[in-house]
Amino acid sequence: MNHIELFSGCGGLSLGLKQTGFELTMANELSPMAAESFAYNFFNENLEELANKEQKAKNTFWLNSNFAELKPRLRENPFTFPAFDEKGTCDIPKNISELQGKLVVGSIIELNRLLESNDELINQLKTSFGSTRGLDLVSGGPPCQSFSMAGLRKLDCDKNTLPWEFAKFVKHTQPKIAMLENVSGILRAFKDDEGNSFHAWYEVAKVFASIGYVPVCLHINAKLAGIAQNRPRFIMIAVRFDHYNLISQDFDANSADSQVFAPSLAFYHLVQEQGDELPFGHLDYLDATKPSNHKLFEDSFLNHLVNGKQVTVRDALDDLKMNNPAEPSEFIKTLNTTFDYLPLRSSLTNHDLRNNSALVQRRFRLYQVLQTINERKITQAVFDILKGNTDDLAEDVWAACKAYSYLQLDGKLLGFTSKNTFVDYLKAHPTKKQTQKALNADAPAPAALSIPDDACHYDEHELRVLTVREMARIQSFPDNFVFRSKITTGGQMRKFEVPQYTQVGNAVPPFLGFKLGLCLKKLLP
Repeated sequence: MNHIELFSGCGGLSLGLKQTGFELTMANELSPMAAESFAYNFFNENLEELANKEQKAKNTFWLNSNFAELKPRLRENPFTFPAFDEKGTCDIPKNISELQGKLVVGSIIELNRLLESNDELINQLKTSFGSTRGLDLVSGGPPCQSFSMAGLRKLDCDKNTLPWEFAKFVKHTQPKIAMLENVSGILRAFKDDEGNSFHAWYEVAKVFASIGYVPVCLHINAKLAGIAQNRPRFIMIAVRFDHYNLISQDFDANSADSQVFAPSLAFYHLVQEQGDELPFGHLDYLDATKPSNHKLFEDSFLNHLVNGKQVTVRDALDDLKMNNPAEPSEFIKTLNTTFDYLPLRSSLTNHDLRNNSALVQRRFRLYQVLQTINERKITQAVFDILKGNTDDLAEDVWAACKAYSYLQLDGKLLGFTSKNTFVDYLKAHPTKKQTQKALNADAPAPAALSIPDDACHYDEHELRVLTVREMARIQSFPDNFVFRSKITTGGQMRKFEVPQYTQVGNAVPPFLGFKLGLCLKKLLP
């Protein structure tokens, strides 16, 4: 099997698909920083080293850049890339076959423009560079929140264009299957400029039906697939109509597979008749988190998305602790053996500790206590003091808090015997944040983990934020996967830089990619 990966990031989805037998036809990514990690892990190509030697990359091609040299390209703002046909430096080879299995750095919008000007490139991609199978899969995760078919006519709204560009690429290349991944927020209704509700996921499904694909829309959660993160996601698996007719011949009359596709097939035919005019309400998404849908997942080609054992944060991180580390869990052993085709590394990478001041460490211990107590009322009361809103603590809150030890100025973990002393301690550790919290060791991690400030460690002897490697473990990246480029960023550069922490947070968990690949494999004889 083969696939093209759009919006590839550092390569989480591609890593999972590779393990299930998908060979990379081509990848596309906008960010040079994420591309650096992709190139390092999939091509064993060290772009930073090549740049320092003033050499060119052999597997990573820029669609167009303001720079001829590789070094400035690695920190180039991708939103300033010239159009593919404007003045700049374009790496696209004249011999199009040289793009096979390679990474193209640039905008999907410009990539589509290139396709529209180059029939040979379209033909090469449609056939996966001459494969007798043709092209099996195009996958990716374009931002979709503001998208609607009607919104396509609003030329001034960039947010509306990327899902359409994804669909346009699919229309050009005609894979058997297109798979779109997105945050679950896409399932909530949004308001347009006139105050009307629209459902972005439904509009996306309509677009794919309009170009000849039967769209199956899913709400899933990575934790159900055996990943240490409570990470809900929207997935659309869109099957080309003629390919659906082929594979559906093997479906039993009332099988789970036929039940999964039946509403989508009816929706497909309605879109052929009514197009953009088809109102909301003619397709629903299958929700793996609802018990009523669970059996349909279990009995169909989607079963790998719900058959994982629950994995906790402790399972993912306990062997990486600085103090009293445990032996690697079964989850970690499985992770590293599943993706054992990555190059061997001589040491564990991306596990450098960040500096946290003594005051911040004391605050982290407080967060750990609040996570252990796990009562919203108590957390709110403590934060009211930390934020300077009050200087008093209710007796029941104090009763809950005094049962725990806290990091003192001398570095020892000791409890408080007086409420007034405890309140003074809280007032000495002010903060305006309330988003940061300690991880719960015995549950999957929360979904929002993309910057160091999102969470601190669960162990009282590890009063610190997580390392890139620990974030990656939670996301199910194997230890041999190396993240390249800057570790983190800030200020205005956040708008265009994608450092290591963000690469991890943005990625499709590789183990989820693996499970998705197992599902898709059943649709690709």
